[in-house]
Amino acid sequence: MNKGELVAAVAAKAGMTKVDATKAVEAAMEAVIEAMKKGDNVQLIGFGTFSVAKRAARKGVNPATGKAIQIAAKKVVKFKAGAKMAL
Repeated sequence: MNKGELVAAVAAKAGMTKVDATKAVEAAMEAVIEAMKKGDNVQLIGFGTFSVAKRAARKGVNPATGKAIQIAAKKVVKFKAGAKMAL
């Protein structure tokens, strides 16, 4: 499912226009992104939890040259599925 299909599904289930559904989906995505940038967890009961984790710096290998490189530390987003996501 891509974003367009998600918007269409939200519009159909909520009985709203695709324009309004697009605004709702985009607003929800922006809210999650803003919270994640602050370092907050986003917990949607039954759906899942988005959290921020720190990935430490590490050594790696450039596959093209075989030379050792240093990979910088960074923050990554993790998702843990909730109970309703069990298939």
